[in-house]
Amino acid sequence: MSFQPPAALPRDLLDDASMQHALSTHDFGAVFRLARERAGISYSRIATECDIKPERVGTLARDQGRISSFGKIVQIADALRVPGHMVGLAPRPWEAESAPASQDWTGPDLHRRTVLQVATASGLAAALPALHHAAPPARITNSYVDRLRERTARLRRLDDILGGGDTYCVYLAEVQRTKAVLHRGSFAGEDARLRLTSLLAEQAQQAGWAAFDGGRGKEAASLYEESRTYAQEAGDADLYGNSLAFLAYGALAHDRRTAVTFARASCATITDRTPASVRALLYERLAWACAVDGQPAGTEAALASAQEALETAQDGEPQPDWSVWVDRTELGIMTGRCWTELRRPLRAVPALTDALGRYPDEYARDKSLYLSWLAEAYLTAGEVEEAAATTDRALDLATGVASIRPMQRIAPVLESLRPHGQLPAVRAVLDRAAP
Repeated sequence: MSFQPPAALPRDLLDDASMQHALSTHDFGAVFRLARERAGISYSRIATECDIKPERVGTLARDQGRISSFGKIVQIADALRVPGHMVGLAPRPWEAESAPASQDWTGPDLHRRTVLQVATASGLAAALPALHHAAPPARITNSYVDRLRERTARLRRLDDILGGGDTYCVYLAEVQRTKAVLHRGSFAGEDARLRLTSLLAEQAQQAGWAAFDGGRGKEAASLYEESRTYAQEAGDADLYGNSLAFLAYGALAHDRRTAVTFARASCATITDRTPASVRALLYERLAWACAVDGQPAGTEAALASAQEALETAQDGEPQPDWSVWVDRTELGIMTGRCWTELRRPLRAVPALTDALGRYPDEYARDKSLYLSWLAEAYLTAGEVEEAAATTDRALDLATGVASIRPMQRIAPVLESLRPHGQLPAVRAVLDRAAP
């Protein structure tokens, strides 16, 4: 029998849904609280085994503060004997000592469904919670950084299918691992160090996006700021500009003018060497910031610049993986969103219907979001039945998506439909959405 440390969590507690949720979201305060309440493991024992001050364990258990350090997460997982996949880590060394030959690394039913969904819809073979990560070499080379960048590109495909509630821990674990390599590794040359720093900036943006999509606004802003620092250190102007664009996107909810300032600063990083998809992406986000701030002229100018960037792209011009998704369809959707926000339905509806006709349903989160703008545009135009039918379709796609944003968008559309509840189509969608 393998050694079990004094704070090891019992199997039945690890199988508990509340514990699994706490571990998957890195809510270690809830983990400690459940360990004491359901397994009788004292806070002082947890503090000793995890090398955390006892008062810190208590404050975490009272939902004050978070643990995000990669090293500390590893330490907690080992002390509490939490399998790596439950906290976004590779299998821990001690797991091989006690695991049965046919270990099921897919975890609870939710994770099994997630893995099947990803494997079916996008061909990815990796299980979300149990991503293998080989130990770094003795010296970090450019070729090793290239392999990590390819891995990051593959993992980014998860965002096409899943919401931030599913992907945040995966992306955050990648940030933490790369940060550990950057700070502790030995580099074959300065170029390798700068390239890894640039990759870390890219990964922080992806993790920040997942945090934002999953309703973790503070974590998202922190990761975007961290990304900006690393991009600046790496001398990567494209990622630096994108970090500002992400900060603009996050600021729109509470400070529109600051958001526009961030967005304009992101576009100021554009040079003749900026890839076309990056230019289009930055101008798109400026257009959106201007639209939310009620600036139609600024919106139209930014959309025109984004279109010009795509139309003048050179054949064979290399594009970063993080911006290659920006194309004519994406620009059409952003155009429709902006004109919806500015209450110009005659411009919004044609742009959205054309683009959404080319947009696959498998990207359920994003399509449900975009349909909510189309429903809003129909309402502004007085086409209530069309708005109801479009909202019903958005609800279909939003069901089961691990993102808070679709329902955040759909809820006010439903409220706008409520005064028209005497219409059968409206009543049907309101009844369906009722709790």
